[in-house]
Amino acid sequence: MIFREAQPADIPQIQMVRNAVTENTLSDPALVPDADVQDYITRRGRGWVCEINNRIVGFSIVSLLDKNVWALFIQPGYDKQGIGKRLHDDMMNCYFSQTNDTI
Repeated sequence: MIFREAQPADIPQIQMVRNAVTENTLSDPALVPDADVQDYITRRGRGWVCEINNRIVGFSIVSLLDKNVWALFIQPGYDKQGIGKRLHDDMMNCYFSQTNDTI
C-alpha cells in the first residue's frame, strides 16, 4: 500500500473509485467533472490517494478554502484494511496544520 498526495494525472482513477462506490452514489457522474477534482487538489485544497499494485483504491480531498472535507472514498472490496483511516488522518493533519481551526 502506498499513500501519497494526489496529482492531476490521478484524476481518471480517482473518478473510477468515486463512481464505483455503493454508498453516497452520484445520480449523474457528470455532476463531478474532472475540472472540479483538479481545482480541489491543486487550488482549493489538497488530496491523497492510496495505491495498491499501481492502482488507486481510495482517495480523500480537503478544501482549505471552504474548510471542509470534500471527498473520502474507498473502492468496494478494499474496506476494513485501514485505508480510509489513513486517508482521513493525512487529510485532517494537513487541514489543521494549514488553518487556524481547532477541534
